[in-house]
Amino acid sequence: MANVFHSACPLNCWDSCAFKVTVEDGKVVKIEGDEEHPITKGKICGRGRMLEKRINSSERLLHPLKKVDGEFSRISWEQALDEISGKLRDYKNRFGSTSVLHSHDYANGGLLINLDSRFFNCYGGVTELTGSLCWGSGIEAQSWDFGDAYSHAPGDLLNSKSIIIWGRNVARTNMHLYEELQKAKKAGIKLYVIDPIFNATAKIADRYISIKPGFDGLLAAGIMKEILRLELEDRGFIENCSIGFADLEALLNSVSLEYISSVTEVPAEVMTELAYIYGNRPAATMFGLGMQRYANGGNTIRLIDALAAISGNIGIPGGGANFANRQVGQSFNLQALTLPGRKTSGRTVSMMQQAEAILSAVNPEIKMGIVTCGNPLTQLPDTNKAREAFSSLETLVVMDQYMTDTAELADYVLPVTSAFETEDVYYSSMYHHYVNHGPKLVDPKGEAKTDEWIWTELAKRLGFGEEFSFSREDWLRMGLSSLSEDGITLESLRENKFAELPVDPVPWNDLKFKTESGKFEFTSLAAEKAGFEGKLSLSLPSETKWTRPELAAKYPYSLLSIHPLRSNHSQHYHLLTPSPKVKVEVSEDIAQEIELGDGDFARVWNDRGELKGIVSILKKAHPGTINIDEGNWSKFGGSVNVLTSDRESDNRQGSTLFDCLVNIEKA
Repeated sequence: MANVFHSACPLNCWDSCAFKVTVEDGKVVKIEGDEEHPITKGKICGRGRMLEKRINSSERLLHPLKKVDGEFSRISWEQALDEISGKLRDYKNRFGSTSVLHSHDYANGGLLINLDSRFFNCYGGVTELTGSLCWGSGIEAQSWDFGDAYSHAPGDLLNSKSIIIWGRNVARTNMHLYEELQKAKKAGIKLYVIDPIFNATAKIADRYISIKPGFDGLLAAGIMKEILRLELEDRGFIENCSIGFADLEALLNSVSLEYISSVTEVPAEVMTELAYIYGNRPAATMFGLGMQRYANGGNTIRLIDALAAISGNIGIPGGGANFANRQVGQSFNLQALTLPGRKTSGRTVSMMQQAEAILSAVNPEIKMGIVTCGNPLTQLPDTNKAREAFSSLETLVVMDQYMTDTAELADYVLPVTSAFETEDVYYSSMYHHYVNHGPKLVDPKGEAKTDEWIWTELAKRLGFGEEFSFSREDWLRMGLSSLSEDGITLESLRENKFAELPVDPVPWNDLKFKTESGKFEFTSLAAEKAGFEGKLSLSLPSETKWTRPELAAKYPYSLLSIHPLRSNHSQHYHLLTPSPKVKVEVSEDIAQEIELGDGDFARVWNDRGELKGIVSILKKAHPGTINIDEGNWSKFGGSVNVLTSDRESDNRQGSTLFDCLVNIEKA
């Protein structure tokens, strides 16, 4: 007999959808959207529906595995845990706890994923990651400007006069925002899209503006020049609510609009048009994540923040510089879950440069790696270096549901539960501010165990089991304890399915900021204290014809690596039918220059590596632009990251994945 239960999407995605899941004879057979959810309203994407195939696939890992003489053999949980805990004890005793690297990403949006930090803190502290491949530059940039990264609630868009979608294909990555944009258009609100690629979101825009990849900050500077020339700025905000404006004004006066137009490849009259749009507030800016994945990425976000600030679009309904909404994650009692005070030592490396750290770390060297919630052999920049680094570890442990590229390198692979096989609550800090409940609906496949169970068993063997002597219900109540005064408890979530978190729907509406000065900081005091230049600049990407002309002569084209349509990063590629292939999307000018046609086979390369794939012509993209979707596995042609650099962004908290020049030829 089939029964339908409420649940939630675990994918770390903008939309964080509510589900209705049909279970028959102990098996998930269908996933649909829950119409009662106030944001997602019953509509879900293919990536969410794919979770039914993900939980049921015959390719799932069902038993602990150990590599012996290059081949994996099934072992018992007792043997796996005894041997892994023994190695953790041995490395700590001989080299110190930081000889262990915890490599993680954000493949799961569940609250109890945070228990990994509790384990490693109680272990004594390991080499851990800072920053983010995905959005780290922008988070840090907005923390310098505002004191934190907050966004307006979804419904506030209908208070706008204009909405600027900057570097973001909402139609592909944020379907419920796409619906809100359609509503806004019907209400007479003007929609503008700024992007190197004429994407599905641009198709519904009132105006599409094509820009050279990586030059978005310079465009923001040009718009600000015009705002000041036309006297459209908000003098009240500038004089009473900000510091450092004189530094910004001097910067803008140091450059001509003609120069900005030449490097951005955006006509000057478009900047004038956008100045009027921002000046006619409220105007909402919805940031994408790609434009901060450059060497100048943090500065890019700060310049667009400054544009929103000088035009008076901060702290007002219908406005905002909407990049992330960390209010959401800050609602939970993460300290109680993670016990940061138990850490006695530690070492940090950026997520982007963990491969370099493995290869070069001393005092101590990194001997062991434990990978959770990620697939670094696909997702890390400079795949060839990543493979060399993870292959060099004495011991590599991977916790996953499938034999990924990373798992294939491991010494131990531990099978973990999938969504619907354990209870958790799910949230995302990117779009809306609802927390969703996900009950346990079916028993785990094979011998798969929850991350929580694995950490508990390892903790017992390492002598701090008392810190894990809690039930799953205890853990969930612990993480939700900070919300009890707002009436949000585990019991209420079980009954109501989801809850609105107590966040400010219009952040900064009191014009008091979390910076040291309490004001918006055009010149950041926090940056200066951290040893950075606090002033804004007109910095360019690292790989351009202006910054590295010899490199650009050899590799004349800009490579983007945007999110795939049907997979959340690398998680679903192995489940797709037909089997995926590398698709090389090229702008029309490149196709004409090299005589490429749809369906041709092409080779893309630079000094870091090469990739081959099937050509598809982008009918309307900025000249000189190539895109290859990220996340593809080696057995399906390989990851685009064989071409990307592991350099850090300007504030050292983000990647430079899009700061990448390549060449291309018919293969």
